[in-house]
Amino acid sequence: MARIQPTPGADGHEPAGATGPSGAGRRKAVRYAVPVAVAGVAAATIGIGSALATSGDPDLPKITAQELIAKVAASDVQRLSGSVRVTTDLGLPSLPSGISLGGAMGKAGGEGKGKADANPAGKLTELASGSHTLRVAADGPDKQRVSIVERAAEYSLVRNGDQVWAYDSGSNTAYHATAPKNAPGPKNAPGKGKGRELPDGLADASPQELAKKALAAAEGTTDVAVDGTAKVAGRDAYRLTLKPKQSESTVGTIRIAVDAKNGVPLKFTLTPKGGGKAAVDVAFTKVSFDRPSASTFSFTPPKGAKVTEGKPGGDGGHGKGRLPAAPGTDTASAPKTTGTGWATVAELDAGKGAGGGMGAGGKGVGPKGGAHGKHAKDAEKLLDSLGSKVTGSFGSGRIVSTRLVNVLLTDDGKVYAGAVTKEALLKAANSAR
Repeated sequence: MARIQPTPGADGHEPAGATGPSGAGRRKAVRYAVPVAVAGVAAATIGIGSALATSGDPDLPKITAQELIAKVAASDVQRLSGSVRVTTDLGLPSLPSGISLGGAMGKAGGEGKGKADANPAGKLTELASGSHTLRVAADGPDKQRVSIVERAAEYSLVRNGDQVWAYDSGSNTAYHATAPKNAPGPKNAPGKGKGRELPDGLADASPQELAKKALAAAEGTTDVAVDGTAKVAGRDAYRLTLKPKQSESTVGTIRIAVDAKNGVPLKFTLTPKGGGKAAVDVAFTKVSFDRPSASTFSFTPPKGAKVTEGKPGGDGGHGKGRLPAAPGTDTASAPKTTGTGWATVAELDAGKGAGGGMGAGGKGVGPKGGAHGKHAKDAEKLLDSLGSKVTGSFGSGRIVSTRLVNVLLTDDGKVYAGAVTKEALLKAANSAR
């Protein structure tokens, strides 16, 4: 700050009385008083600004964490519409070509061989990275619509009774399936009752489902508290904070904004233990709990659209015309788990060579792997770029790490994954042998 000098008299000299010890003292007082006054004004301004910034937080009746959790559990909202912003920053490693693992998994989920296909199974993993805007609507257990809005295209998944349509405007392709009547489906909110709803994975991206899963893991393993109030999508909400107690967990804090009136989670934010910005941030930016228009759930393929019908063997194993689940979420391929709460580790069998035994005779890619054998070294280099080599009583393999999840791929085809530390992951793999 510039040094402030006393104002001289009209003749250019110091004012009378400004000489001597007392004058010097006054000059110092003026010199230091001005910056102090400015600092005081600045501090007051900051204080006022902070007060204004938080003045939007609603004044709601006091509620305990247990009461708020019970409010979420008792919520029975079956009708809503609005927009949801999904932002994920898991720190997924990138493939040499610049394609993220999320995109690679998407292709494996049903869009392989370069063919355009609106099948939902191949679309789900796109939500694993970046920011996405979803438009959502629901009217009971058998009418839902979710649209992923992109810059130049839109992907929509619509269920109306037993008719399920998916449409990708970018490729002008559609997928049609029939949802079986009175068949038990995933417990996706909103809406309860029988009848299959949206595919596992897509509906799970909602604040409601994420909150339910977090609360399910909270009992006995988590510090839970109500941390003030907030405004989300114009709605009054309580802020619920969850902090895992288990040291093996890579989850730092989860914050859930719960609608003060109906108990619907409006926002879900997960921050890794390592700090930084949120790894997962899902929130309604606009929401209404009125009944959506019936036309919202009507769909007719546009003229010229290529329509794919659900067929046996190509729908995730659910039978003819049935809506596919996300890859790996169907009952037949459900993983084994070890550990409890936030320290849970999932175990899958991916087949020999999944973790890097590419040159060890892995089927299709080893020395005797036919046309693919010549690519074994390239595949080995790719795996080296994605993860670090590790060994243990389980054998050997590689660990691929993100900001939240660690995955161990063993050379004999086992996959161990969880939102746990590398040490916890290796311990689980060693214990499984």
